[in-house]
Amino acid sequence: MNGRDELPDERAKRARFGRRALAGFAIMLALVLVVAGRFVFLQVFEHTEYSTQAKANRVRLKHLPPPRGLIYDREGKLLADNVPAFRLDVVPDKIKHMDAMLHRLSAVVPLTADDIQRFNQSLKQHHAFEAVPLKFRLTESERDRFAVDQWQFPGVSITPYLTRNYPYGAAFAHVVGYVGRIDEKELQHLDPDRYAGTTHIGKTGLEKEYENLLHGTPGYEVVEVNANQRPLRVLQRVPAKPGKNLYLTIDERLQKATIDAFDGQTGAAVAIDPRNGDVLAMVTVPSFDPNLFVNGISQADYAALLENPEKPLLNRAMRGGNPPGSTVKPFLGLGGLELGLRSPDTTVLSTGTWYIPGSSHGSRGYRDDTRWGAGRVDLIQAITQSVNTYFYSLAYQMGIGRFDEWMAKFGFGSPTGIDLPGETGGVLPSPEWKRKTFKQPWYPGETVIAGIGQGYWMVTPLQLAHALATLADGGLAHTPHLLAATSDGLGTQDIPHKQPPPEQLTHDPADLEAVKQGMLGVVYNPLGTAYQAGIGKGFPYLIAGKTGTAERYSRTTEAYNNDKNLKYLAERHRAWFIAYTPANHPQIAVAVMLEHGAWGGSAAAPIARKMLDQWLADTPPSERPPIPVTAVANAPSAATPKTP
Repeated sequence: MNGRDELPDERAKRARFGRRALAGFAIMLALVLVVAGRFVFLQVFEHTEYSTQAKANRVRLKHLPPPRGLIYDREGKLLADNVPAFRLDVVPDKIKHMDAMLHRLSAVVPLTADDIQRFNQSLKQHHAFEAVPLKFRLTESERDRFAVDQWQFPGVSITPYLTRNYPYGAAFAHVVGYVGRIDEKELQHLDPDRYAGTTHIGKTGLEKEYENLLHGTPGYEVVEVNANQRPLRVLQRVPAKPGKNLYLTIDERLQKATIDAFDGQTGAAVAIDPRNGDVLAMVTVPSFDPNLFVNGISQADYAALLENPEKPLLNRAMRGGNPPGSTVKPFLGLGGLELGLRSPDTTVLSTGTWYIPGSSHGSRGYRDDTRWGAGRVDLIQAITQSVNTYFYSLAYQMGIGRFDEWMAKFGFGSPTGIDLPGETGGVLPSPEWKRKTFKQPWYPGETVIAGIGQGYWMVTPLQLAHALATLADGGLAHTPHLLAATSDGLGTQDIPHKQPPPEQLTHDPADLEAVKQGMLGVVYNPLGTAYQAGIGKGFPYLIAGKTGTAERYSRTTEAYNNDKNLKYLAERHRAWFIAYTPANHPQIAVAVMLEHGAWGGSAAAPIARKMLDQWLADTPPSERPPIPVTAVANAPSAATPKTP
C-alpha cells in the first residue's frame, strides 16, 4: 500500500469522527434541554405542589381529641372521669412489613391476640398516613422497654392520651354506661371533622344518650419534625374544646345502699321523686365492671359475662320484664273508682275461690291467697290484705277494653321516656297484642287473671316506679329523667322531652285517698301483707306500700300446695314491693323486684325499707316535711274481715 492510498482513508476517519462528535453533542444538548425543561416544569408549573409536599415533610398536623365531659351524681361525686394514660400508635405508611414488625414489637411490648385483631380492624378505618392505636394503657415498664428499642421501630410511637375511668365500677354500669373504641359501622355515621383524632364513643347508658354533649370539639397542632419525623417544635396550636359535664339526679349513697340491701340476690330497684320525675336510684343486680369495655374487652372476659346464668349485662331495671303480681291492685282499684264502677264502700264477698258469673258447674275457679277467703271486703281491706277476689271481679266487670285503656294511662305497656337508650315497653295484655303475638283469640279468664298482675303481663321496675310516682303525686305523671343539669347550667334544651307535658290522670282526690288508706294498711295493719316485715317500725314518716308475688309457674291441679319451704317458694315466685313516703307529702317512690323471692312482703319489702332509711339519712332536715306527732301511732288499719 502506498502513501496516496492512505490519505483518503484518513480523511474518511476524520469525517466519521466529526459526524459522531456532532451526534454526541446533539444528544448531550438534547439531554440538557430535557433536564432544563424538566427543571423549568418542576420549578414553575409544579412549584406549588412540591413546595407543599416539602413543607409536609417538615411539618405534621396532629389532631387533638377533646377531653370528654365528666359525669357527677346529684351531690357532685364523680361517676365518670378521665385519667392520663399512654398508648402505642402506628403510622401504617411508614411500615414496610407490618406483620414482621408486630412480631418483633411483641417481644418488647407484649401484644395479645385481641390487641392485634382490634388493630387490624382499626387499620381499615384510617388512612395510611394516620396514626392507628395498637395498645392502650401501657404500663411504666412497657413504656421503658419500648423507649430503649424505639429506634428499631420507625413509625411506632408512644402517645399520651386521656382514657375513661369509672370509679364506682359496677355500681353505675347500667346507668352511666361506658365508652368503647369506634367501630367501622359507627365511623360511617360520624362527622369526620368533629371526631378527628377521637378513638372512643359512648356505647351504652348516659354515655351514649348524651354523646353530643359529652364529646366536645377537637383541636389541632402543627408540629415541625426532622427527617426521622421526630417532633422539634410546635408551630401552631388550636386547643380542643372539652365536652360538657353532666350532673345527674341520682344519689350515689342511695345507689350503694340499695346494692348492699340486695346482698347478692338477683333483681332490680328504682327510686323516683314523685314531684318531678328525678330518678334517685336505679339498680340492677348483678352488674359488671364497665372499665373492662373502655379499651376493648378480652374475649375471655366477654365470654364469661355472656355465659353467666345471672345475666349481668341485662339492665333489669328497664329491660327485664316480669309479671307485676299484686302490685297492680292499687291502680286497678283506683280505676274502678274513677270509672264509676265502684265506690270505696262497695264490698265483695271473698270465699277463697271466685268463678266467672254464669260459668257452668265444674268450671275453673280463681283462687284467693287464703284458702277460705277473707269474707266481705271493701277497697281498703282488699288492698291491705291483697284479696284476689275483689280484683278478679273488678277486672271482669271493667272488661279488657277499659282495663287496657285505664292501665295505659299510668304508662304500662309503653316506655316511660327516660333519658337512657334501649328501654323496653313491657306488655300490657290485650286482645290485639295476643292476636298479633300468638294469633289466638282472647278469653274472659285472661281478663280475670290480668286483674292480679298475672298472665301475659310484663312490667319493668322502672315502669312500676313511674306508675307509683304518678299515683303518689295525686295522679300527675312526670317523665322520669337522670340529667339534672350540664356545666352550662340547667337548660331544658339539654334534656330530651320524649313525652308530652304532665297530664292529670285522676279527677276525685277522695279516690286517691281510699287507695292510699289501703296501702297504709299493707304496712301498718296486722292483717297487711307487709306488716310482719315491720318496714314501718321506727320510721318517722308513714309508708304507703303494696306487696306483689308473681308466680313463675301456673298450677296444674286443683290441689292446694302447702309447701312453705322458703327456698322452694323463692324458685317459684318473683317478689315485688312498691312504696312511697311520706304518705301525706310524697318525696320518694320505690319499686323493688327480686327474681327469686318467697313473698313480696318478707323478701322485697326489707330492701325497700333500707332504701328509705338511706333516703332519710341523705335528706337534710330543712328539706323534710313536718312529722305529725301521732303519725305512726294513728296509722290507718283495715277493719277486721267481715264474715259472710
